[in-house]
Amino acid sequence: MAITAAMVKELFKATGAGMLDCKKALTDANGDMAEAEKILKEKGLAAVAKRSERATSEGRIYIKQAGNKIGIVAVTCETDFVAKNADFIATGEKVLAEVLAKGYTEANDELKNMVLDFATRTRENMSLSTVKLIEVPADCSAGMYIHTDYKQAAVVVIKGSADDKVKEFARDCCMHLVAETPAYNTRAEVPAAYIDEQRNIFKSQMDQDEKMASKPENVKEGILQGKINKHLSEICFEDQMFVKDDKKTVKAKLEEVAKSVNATLSFADINLLLLGK
Repeated sequence: MAITAAMVKELFKATGAGMLDCKKALTDANGDMAEAEKILKEKGLAAVAKRSERATSEGRIYIKQAGNKIGIVAVTCETDFVAKNADFIATGEKVLAEVLAKGYTEANDELKNMVLDFATRTRENMSLSTVKLIEVPADCSAGMYIHTDYKQAAVVVIKGSADDKVKEFARDCCMHLVAETPAYNTRAEVPAAYIDEQRNIFKSQMDQDEKMASKPENVKEGILQGKINKHLSEICFEDQMFVKDDKKTVKAKLEEVAKSVNATLSFADINLLLLGK
């Protein structure tokens, strides 16, 4: 069967594959459009499989609130060029819409196949790295922030009030998370083994400091504990100095906001997303 330019163009529009690939697929399928699409998809899947070990440090984070639910989706890919592609962006938005519409709380075959369908057309390794659904109760305030590169984002839910001041603070906390990238939310989350490791590092440094040699052991212990406390205040979200008021910690700022709205506030959900880091 003769393969016409119109047939090639139709298959190109349907699959997004290259013109030469479309022509070859139609030739192999003897002009059968459905069979040609199948051939192209199988080729795309094979290409994606070959690239499965390649790093996917680029991509895009999507966040949207619908009613009392917030959906979070992150789709990764190999190149910044693809991450900025309109079809790639649209694919992530479709996945997010399904998450919110159907209440999905994790990546499943339906969502993964939506990404895989686009991956087969670009022949680039892609992954649906994050799927999360957050419920925001009536007595809570939620803040969302996506950085301009779409590779850094955060969602914070504060329990105790739905006041606009609390919502503003929740969003400020999201910006703080992206700017400061704390490793933990509170000191209680820090593993004891990690603290012990830091203690040994600081102690070793002090032992090599000649100025420390003459100090009493209790003084050395106090200095050592001070170093540990300082380190924890740098890596724990609630103990960090707040980016929009560097005279107060995040926890102290939360208490200040609580007083201003006459409520007892606490962090109910803290999410920091960083692609490629």
